[in-house]
Formats: sequence, C-alpha cells, structure tokens
Amino acid sequence: MTPAVRQYLVITGNYWAFTLTDGALRMLVVLHFHQLGYSPLSIALLFLFYEFFGVVTNLLGGYIGARWGLNRTMNLGLFLQILALALLTVPAAMLTVPWVMAAQALSGIAKDLNKMSAKSGIKLLVPDQHQGTLYRWVALLTGSKNTLKGVGFFLGGALLMGLGFTGAVLAMAIALTLVWCASLMLLRQELGRSKARPKFTDLLSKSRAINVLSAARLFLFGARDVWFVVALPVYLHTHFGWDFWQVGGFMAIWVIGYGVIQTLAPTLTGRQHGLMPGARAAAAWAATLAVIPGIIAVGLAAGWPAQPVLIGGLLLFGGLFAVNSSLHSYLIVSFARDDGVSLDVGFYYMSNAAGRLLGTLLSGWVYQVYGLSACLWISAVLVTLAAALAMGLPDRRRLPVPERNL
Repeated sequence: MTPAVRQYLVITGNYWAFTLTDGALRMLVVLHFHQLGYSPLSIALLFLFYEFFGVVTNLLGGYIGARWGLNRTMNLGLFLQILALALLTVPAAMLTVPWVMAAQALSGIAKDLNKMSAKSGIKLLVPDQHQGTLYRWVALLTGSKNTLKGVGFFLGGALLMGLGFTGAVLAMAIALTLVWCASLMLLRQELGRSKARPKFTDLLSKSRAINVLSAARLFLFGARDVWFVVALPVYLHTHFGWDFWQVGGFMAIWVIGYGVIQTLAPTLTGRQHGLMPGARAAAAWAATLAVIPGIIAVGLAAGWPAQPVLIGGLLLFGGLFAVNSSLHSYLIVSFARDDGVSLDVGFYYMSNAAGRLLGTLLSGWVYQVYGLSACLWISAVLVTLAAALAMGLPDRRRLPVPERNL
C-alpha cells in the first residue's frame, strides 16, 4: 500500500466518522424539535448559524489550511464537532433556541473544516496527469460520505427512539472522541501546507472557472435544500402520517442511494476519446435535473396520488442530483491550483454553504407560508440557473498520458 493510499484511507475514514454524527445530529434536531411543537420556520432557524458559519469557515478555513496544514484543520473540525455535541447534552430546560443555534454554529464550522480538508487533501495525493484517478477518488469520497450521511439519518431517528435526545448525543460524542485521537496520530503533518505564505487577499479566487463553478454550486445546493431540509421531513410526517422511524429511514435510504450513485458518476458521465467531462456535461446534467421538481409540483397540483408522485420524483431527483454534485466536486479539485489548493476549494465550498443557507431558510419559510409545491418550483428555477452558469465553464480536458493505478 503506497503512502498516498494510506493517507487517502485516513482522510476518508476521518470524513466517514464525522459524517455519521453530522447526519444523525441533523435528523435528531429536526425530529426532536418538531415533536416539541416547533414550526417549520423555527426549525429552519435552528440551522441558520450552522449554514452561515459554514460560509465563513470555508473562506477562512482554506486560508488556515494553506498556511498551517490540512491536518490541523481536519482535526480541529473533529474537535469542534465533539464540543457541539457536548453542548447539546445539557438538561432539557437549557435547550433553548439560542443555545441550540450556538451548538449548530459550532457544528457548521466543524463540518466545513472537515470537508474542505478532505477534498483539498485528495488533490495533493494524485498527480495532475491522472485526472481519471482523481475523478474516481473524489467520487468515491463524496459518494461514500453521503451514503454514510444517509445511515446517519437513520441512526438519528433510531437513537432518538432508543436513547432519547440527550443519550443519543452523548453516545455520538464519545465515539467521535475516539476517532479524533486516532486522527491526531495518523494524519500526515505537512499535508496541504502552502510553500509560499498565502496572503489574506488570496482568499477570494481569481480564477474565472472557479468563480463560475462556485456560483453554479450555490444555486444547485439551494435547489436541493429548499425542499429537502425542512419541508420534506415535516410533510412526510404531517401529510402521510409517517412516524419518526419511517421518516428517518426513508431519508436515510434516499441519501444512501444518492451516495452510491455519486460513486458511479465517473462511469455515468463517461470519458470519451481521452477527454474528461467539462462545461457541456455539467450543463446537460443540470438541465435534466431542473425538469424533475416541476413535474412533481404539477403532479401534486393535478391531484395525482401524492405518495407515488413525491417518492418517485424524489428518487429520480436524488439520482440526477448525485451525478451533478459528484461532477462539480471533481471539477473544483481539478481546477484548483496545486500550491494552496485549500484556498480554491475553500472558496468553492463557501458558495456551497451559501447555497445550503439560502435553501434552508427558504425551506422553512416558503413551506410554512405557501406549501411544498412552491418549494419545488423554486428548486426548478435554481437548478436552471446552475445549468446556465455551467455553460461558462472550460470545456473538457484531454488526458495527456495513459493512467496507471497509484
């Protein structure tokens, strides 16, 4: 096993463990506070700081990673998630909205430090001429992460039923502490440290490709979260009468399938005549995705059977969204510069977090005021904007030499 593969496994295992707790915590908070009688908008506000600080963290985290190393940002992310979980183990009377928002703020910082570090680290482990290998490694990391996030959704619902809110959060904090200790010992110390001392002015990307891709990413993830974060789980519980096990289980299966398809994205998007996917592929996959929310909204408005329309449409949306997301994840790592990679990746994931923030706020407010169909139409518009922006990306890159396995 080569040193690059060993570090890839450490990064991936670290990311997996974090993702399990992140997905479980998201489902715990949504279901627990819905059970307490919070409105959809109030639940969305619980995640406001989670998403807002994700925007800030990706921008500053890229600078910190380039200056002091990605091993520090990744391990710091794990530690902050442990602290966020610990804050939620207080007595129920202390779990006020401001307290939970503060804990979620720490969790948001932790998640984006961890994700930025993982995606940036892979760029440094794969030679630039091995673009196919880079695409496969990014797709595997991204897809497996989302598969485990789905397992985390199910785990959150199961732990809430079995241990209660406080017991579930405490168990996750203990498990993640063990992972953090292992990561401190195994992660390479110099990973990702820039050879030149980055300036604070380097935070904002100067690459047109990265700026365009970042804008497309913002609209893509806003389109997902505008109906997935709050509107969908609340709708499943209130309109279909599903209990917490069913909601958590279904969301888990959806995200698991979504993650599996992400790992298959290199095969689905294909490499033709030695060319890697670029602007046309990104725009075509996004344009196809934009049709799905509109079809679901039309079906619900026309009185078609709600469960088959919503569940079938959601499964199709998830598959197409998975390919779009994995393709974007490859492109940002491919476009990023080698020295100071975390600056470019951090800027990109800042836009990703901004899209989630936009989608989360809209999900609670639009659903509460206008209903699920309005969320779906907004989703269709946002994906259409992402497709239009993707046309401005550079076209496909030619592979210079035959690749060999690392």
